[in-house]
Amino acid sequence: MPVRLLQNAQTDVNEADLFSQVAAGRSFSRPDDLSALASLIDRIKRRQEG
Repeated sequence: MPVRLLQNAQTDVNEADLFSQVAAGRSFSRPDDLSALASLIDRIKRRQEG
């Protein structure tokens, strides 16, 4: 059976974003995700304090 090639746009396979390419699996989370987590923790702390 011959191997057929498909463009990524025709599949559910996406190209990795720039951060993922540079991190090469060495990072647990992305900077945007860490920033969102820090904001969430800050909001929770403010609710508990006030």
